[in-house]
Amino acid sequence: MIRVLIADDSRVMRQIVIRTLRQAGYDWEVREAADGAEALQAVRDDEPDVVLSDWNMPEMTGIDLLRRLRAEGFGTPFGFVTSEGSPEMRETAEAAGALFLIAKPFTPESFREVIEPVLA
Repeated sequence: MIRVLIADDSRVMRQIVIRTLRQAGYDWEVREAADGAEALQAVRDDEPDVVLSDWNMPEMTGIDLLRRLRAEGFGTPFGFVTSEGSPEMRETAEAAGALFLIAKPFTPESFREVIEPVLA
């Protein structure tokens, strides 16, 4: 069973991400974090198989979370699910070690397109 950590300061958005994963056929074990700092601690406590994170969050942004994880030696597959997907953000995410960036509005199909290669 794949374990995913979903980090987003919006509870509603976390629920949408979970629902979209289910619709895409991923019946994963889900943990949630309300910000980057909470997500960092969750990975330290029990590293998940995948992290899906928002970009803009209080306490610690998604990109700062990713950089901290990599600095601490975690190679956890990491993807952004965020409201904007500018080329600059995509470059920054990729440079920091993110595997993908899904911009809203997203669909089960768009999730499958980026997640399948990560699982392969």
